[in-house]
Amino acid sequence: MNKIWLIVQREFLNRVQKKSFLIATILIPLVFPAIIGLLVFIGKEQDKNKRKEVIQYIDESKLFKPDSSKYIFKKFHGSVNEGKTAYKSNGDFGFLYIPAISPSKPKGITLYTKISPSIDDISAIENLFESQLRDLKMLQMKIDQKLLDSLKTDVNIITISGEEEKSSNSMILAGIGMAAGILMYMFIFIYGAQIMQGIIEEKTSKVVEVIVSSVKPFQLMMGKILGLASVGLLQFLIWIILMTTLTFGVLGALGIDPPQQQAMQQISAEAAAQQAAATSEMSKNMEQFMSLPWAYIGSCFIFYFLGGYLLYGALFAAVGSAVDSPAEAQQFMFPITIPMLISYMSLFMFILKDPHGPISVWLSIIPITSPIAMMGRIGFGVPLWQLGLSILLLIGGFIFTTWVAGRIYRVGILMHGTRVNYKVLMKWFMMKN
Repeated sequence: MNKIWLIVQREFLNRVQKKSFLIATILIPLVFPAIIGLLVFIGKEQDKNKRKEVIQYIDESKLFKPDSSKYIFKKFHGSVNEGKTAYKSNGDFGFLYIPAISPSKPKGITLYTKISPSIDDISAIENLFESQLRDLKMLQMKIDQKLLDSLKTDVNIITISGEEEKSSNSMILAGIGMAAGILMYMFIFIYGAQIMQGIIEEKTSKVVEVIVSSVKPFQLMMGKILGLASVGLLQFLIWIILMTTLTFGVLGALGIDPPQQQAMQQISAEAAAQQAAATSEMSKNMEQFMSLPWAYIGSCFIFYFLGGYLLYGALFAAVGSAVDSPAEAQQFMFPITIPMLISYMSLFMFILKDPHGPISVWLSIIPITSPIAMMGRIGFGVPLWQLGLSILLLIGGFIFTTWVAGRIYRVGILMHGTRVNYKVLMKWFMMKN
């Protein structure tokens, strides 16, 4: 155990004291707020200097009512062919031709432009026509808007789950499961690849040959994985703290409210007539969100992050010890990433749709898929025996993969210029001390 701890200390200090670690740890959190700030600033300047585009139009239906909220509509007096020529010479955005249409069959409306219009441009004009034709139809049918609104009935089913009969919201739980599963996939893959890269770089070091001769393969691999994992975890925590703080600071300096506050203001503005009901619904959702067992969910996330990171880190380390460059590692990377891809795709196909189904349960128990699958299920309530079995198997899986990786590492780390395939890896694994 003492040798493992010494290796952990060596791996941790060796990488933390590098300039590249300090630069990456400090620079990357600065890059994201800087990019966000730059894009927000450019967007604000663009909106400030943006002018409304002019659209000339001919309306043979006599139904169109120009709305100048986004475009300046100018009625063209002349033929359609003259209109198609005139807007080009005037430098206008386009020419809109509205034939004699009926509200029930608005066919033939055509927009002529010099360049292909954006999706927003087309949607804005279509929504304008749809809104006006809808109002016209209601007027013809003598339907009052208040009467139409009174026919709409919202049904919200209250869900009570568990023996303690706590209120829950499936949409909130699904959102938490999706976010946790995606983050788990990203972290395991990114930091696992860092372990492989570190092992490849270390093959050129003569110090490794001395360490291999004095430490058992399992101890060496366990120490290296734990040391590299601690470096990745420290870097990740620093990134989260710095990026969160700096991003909100940049948005505040530019006068932009946080996304949550913008959403609250938008809801308040758009739903002024239904403020009491909306506030009540929002309060209920917020209460359900805050009442979730966040300590339990957070603890599970940390465990499965570390467990998945260590399990896949051992496999990445074995690959790194067998090859001399990242390019050579590609042939071994695909089999390792398949289980992660299966659990990631199953997150959307099975787990979030049916978190208690057989496929979801088995994926959350099998070690190579459990980190992502279990985090997708955790918010919906997982039986203790399933959680306990999943934890035990993940720990056992990490120990097993570390043992396998250690046996490959003890030989592969000393090999240079060898053409490696799966047969060679098996030979290294079976080789006696």
